[in-house]
Amino acid sequence: MANDPIHQFQIQKIFPIEVGGVDFSFTNSSLFMVATVAAASAFLIHSSSNRGLVPNRLQSISEMAYEFVAGMLRSSAGTEGMRFFPMVFSLFMFVLVANLFGMFPYFFTVTSHIIVTFALAMLVILTVTIYGFMRHGMHFLHLFVPSGVPAALIPIVAPIEVISFLSRPISLSVRLFANMLAGHITLKVFAGFVVSMSAMGAVGIFGAVLPLGMTVALTALEFLVAFLQAYVFTVLTCMYLNDAIHPSH
Repeated sequence: MANDPIHQFQIQKIFPIEVGGVDFSFTNSSLFMVATVAAASAFLIHSSSNRGLVPNRLQSISEMAYEFVAGMLRSSAGTEGMRFFPMVFSLFMFVLVANLFGMFPYFFTVTSHIIVTFALAMLVILTVTIYGFMRHGMHFLHLFVPSGVPAALIPIVAPIEVISFLSRPISLSVRLFANMLAGHITLKVFAGFVVSMSAMGAVGIFGAVLPLGMTVALTALEFLVAFLQAYVFTVLTCMYLNDAIHPSH
């Protein structure tokens, strides 16, 4: 079981809770989602509590994260998009910290479960849809008719745009889920090779050098992927929010 690459993704109940036949158990996934929110909140509150004119290292990191997300949002959705900054910044920090937590041994990677990433993606798409109709009314439907399209092509283009819009939560969630799942499985497989070959004696220990090197390299790559996937999820969120603000573009 120790070398089983799928075992790390299993949901385990910590506090079984059942109400009216519905399972509300507090699981390891729930624990690490709470830990993710707590860790991100604690870091941001602690790093910004002093607000020194000359920032220390922690304050510099939190300010860099703030400006990084704010710059993405402004460049994608304009200054009007800054009203969504709390949501976008919260999503970025949650995905980033959850991904980084998954890099620690015996920790749980909540973003490796598609139900979690799909819930985050649906939050984004529902925000885009609700705000788009609240702000523009039925003019929001212009999103599905790109400007400059000849009238004869509208019956063909509009269904394609609708399908593309409806597939956004699927692509947004699957991209994050698949990358985290595949990366951790690959890392676990190569680490398992190291353990298995080391038990074969001197020859096995010598042969374990290659998978050990691959494990180290994959670990470094997974740290990079953890940040990149948080970045991709956030930048796509900003682009989708731009559609709610400027549906005719």
